[in-house]
Amino acid sequence: MMKVLLKMVLLFVTVKLASQTLEGNQLELRVNQVGYTIGQTKLITVNANSKVKTIYQIKDESNNVIQSGKLNVDSFWKDANEYVGIIDFTSINKEGKYVVSVSGKQSNIKVLKNPYKKLADDVFKYYYFNRASTVLTEEYAGVWKRPSGLKDDKVIIHKSAASKERPEGTIISATKGWFDAGDYNMYITNSGISTYTLLSAFENYQEYYKSKSYHIPENTNEIPDILDEVIWNLDWMLAMQDPNDGGVYHKLSGLKFSGAIMPHEYNLDRYVVKKSTSAALNLAAVCAIASRIFSKVTGKEAYSSKLLTAALKAYKWAKKHPKDYFTNPKGVRTGQYEDFDLKGEFQWAATELFVVTGGEEFAKDISVETVSNEVPWWKDASALTLFTLVKFGENFKDRIPFEKAKSKFLSKADELKERITNSPMRIAMNGKDYVWGSNGVAGNQLMYVLKAYELTNDKSYLDAVFVGLDYLLGRNGTGTSYITGAGTNSAKYPHHRISEADKVDLPVPGMVVGGPQPGQQDKCKYTSKMPAKSYSDTWCSYASNEVTINWNAPMVYVINALQYYQTKK
Repeated sequence: MMKVLLKMVLLFVTVKLASQTLEGNQLELRVNQVGYTIGQTKLITVNANSKVKTIYQIKDESNNVIQSGKLNVDSFWKDANEYVGIIDFTSINKEGKYVVSVSGKQSNIKVLKNPYKKLADDVFKYYYFNRASTVLTEEYAGVWKRPSGLKDDKVIIHKSAASKERPEGTIISATKGWFDAGDYNMYITNSGISTYTLLSAFENYQEYYKSKSYHIPENTNEIPDILDEVIWNLDWMLAMQDPNDGGVYHKLSGLKFSGAIMPHEYNLDRYVVKKSTSAALNLAAVCAIASRIFSKVTGKEAYSSKLLTAALKAYKWAKKHPKDYFTNPKGVRTGQYEDFDLKGEFQWAATELFVVTGGEEFAKDISVETVSNEVPWWKDASALTLFTLVKFGENFKDRIPFEKAKSKFLSKADELKERITNSPMRIAMNGKDYVWGSNGVAGNQLMYVLKAYELTNDKSYLDAVFVGLDYLLGRNGTGTSYITGAGTNSAKYPHHRISEADKVDLPVPGMVVGGPQPGQQDKCKYTSKMPAKSYSDTWCSYASNEVTINWNAPMVYVINALQYYQTKK
């Protein structure tokens, strides 16, 4: 009897202490909403607006308490103006559903051997859903089926793109490709890093992708499905090159943005607009790596040669026109993807062509000493140079400073890993990373760390990627899973014309939305101005909730790679 009374007293005191400490505090649980992986580090964060001491419990499906303890929520997370406490439940390695409780707040969590199986397919299939020039049938698109639209077989040469051989008003065909973002325009510069990332995924995980079938129309041919999808966009990129001089049109678009309509309802004229150095360099780099890959695919040898020819012509044009920077011509009001510093793009294109051809003219254009090791994005491809050099550089040690490239690369990877290991939220995101498209930054950070694992086989990098991925799936400043269709509180109203106009309640699944950033340029309704919390899950919010092909690409790379490592055990 005394033992029972003592337990009751202790429980009363503990609850009383917790309630007193939490008085006036807002406390939230942030979890990976898709599921935690057996055998990997598993973290829950408890976020509050002031320091707090509390207790927590984790119960299994039979309501048994399998882990409990005291928790200090006292690590300050500046980007959200919150205090954070970490619940580490790595030791729970039995598949099942669990409930975590903290001072009256509860959240459901799952522990699974293979939580990312569906997600790996969804983030990839986004590209199929964003295809131009084709019908999406119910067999492959389900409720998101749609008629064909925007065939782009009658595209107009804009005044800014005119040449002697192709004067203003000339009609060309530039079919296929992916819609770039939430609108229906298409840009070579953003296609560059997106297509590269998918090609790099295949090149580094060929065993996985050669046996991986995605639910797309080409899945019965002899070519890996990821390469079939890449071909859809590569064919469009090739059509964007002027065959007369090798220059590349910067974009294919209307003169203005369309409304929230379906592709088959689009009625604006479409143009190819101005050739640019950045477009030429992106095409040169992508076609070079694609040529390298397709040269080893049975039946695609001629395609490989075509790609290499295009790459060489584009690079030659860029060298002749090193500062043909793109800005919108008068009367064109769609996206710019402007870039006035192309040192990284020149080195990236030179590196890819050097690895394919071994040509000294390309080796001379590579300067490892000056190349940046910052996380790559469409406006700075510098790190892509390092990614390629650390993969192939040992073959060229006598001509390229491989060890210096490796050191630069690992320095940034170690910095990102350290953030995941030691930051209050155990994520790589930090301060200035909360830019427009911050979730693209988060994805490329994880890809960077994963590539360090590929190079070194140091498991600490892989562990960091598993932990860091939680950020995109709900363990973040808003408690939102930033991938549509993934998790219990995923983004539901992306700035994506197809999802807005298709009369289907749920958005196309697998899309990575832009993510929090404090700019709030769209003037929509936000609940916070803090960088890690400035997010609005609304169609209105193109500044935080749009989707693009380059934000999805690193998620294809990372999530499918984690699938590979988890399933090969």
